[in-house]
Amino acid sequence: MSIGNSPEDDRPSIEDDQPSIEDDQPTVEDDRPSIGHALQQARIAAGLTVDEVSSSTRVRIPIVQAIEQDDFSRCGGDVYARGHIRTVARAVGLDPDPLVAQYDAGHGGRPSPTPAAPLFEAERIRPEPRRPNWTAAMVAAIVAVIGFVGFTLFSGGDGKSGQVAEGPAPEQKPGTAAPSTTKPAPPKPDPSDSAIAAVPKDKVTVKLSALDDKSWISAKSHNGKLLFDGLLLKGESKTFQDDERVDLILGNAGAIELFVNGKRVEDEFQTGQVERLSYTKGDPEVG
Repeated sequence: MSIGNSPEDDRPSIEDDQPSIEDDQPTVEDDRPSIGHALQQARIAAGLTVDEVSSSTRVRIPIVQAIEQDDFSRCGGDVYARGHIRTVARAVGLDPDPLVAQYDAGHGGRPSPTPAAPLFEAERIRPEPRRPNWTAAMVAAIVAVIGFVGFTLFSGGDGKSGQVAEGPAPEQKPGTAAPSTTKPAPPKPDPSDSAIAAVPKDKVTVKLSALDDKSWISAKSHNGKLLFDGLLLKGESKTFQDDERVDLILGNAGAIELFVNGKRVEDEFQTGQVERLSYTKGDPEVG
């Protein structure tokens, strides 16, 4: 009986000689180009510059350049990054859905839907305290004076409305009602697109209507003054005016019907899509 190691203990183990199964597995690599590279190549193939893409999409030049370098940190979050990818892809002629899916795959997937309002708490600005609108008060007073003068002239100017100055009054037969001397009010015109089209030429007018769902919106004037910040419920409408420009943020752009200077904007916004828009007196070029 041997006290030392058995000769069998010195033999190499079969498991040590077997190659690892994991070592034989080929590494699977994604052969697709990166999002930024695909957008850059499509832009170059379309003959567009970064400035032209920024002008057509209203996405700032530094953000377009960062996206083409696959740097999405300047977008302000995943929601804005997806919106910028969709907007730039359409501008350079690419299908945005595969690119957005590629972005979600590389950033932990698309999160579950959350209410629109909390996503944009960073955008909210405390509304400025309202000041008395003396211009509106003066306009209302002028309109009241003009209306009173018009009513006085229409009624004859002597305080005796409804009386006829010439000829005797017609005889009234017993049992018959006296004829009315007041004129019937003209019928009110049906509301139509002509009422929307009658907008001031020296201002920019934007009308938003929530058709299918609610949407969080923010509207500012050209000098940064907050015109509205909150939810636009289904069926509600808001109209904003400014002398130069109206800046908008639409939290759920697919639910909004948009009229600019009396013309309907036909952009195909998606449900849940975030849009940053700015309009001036000459917009839109195609209603």
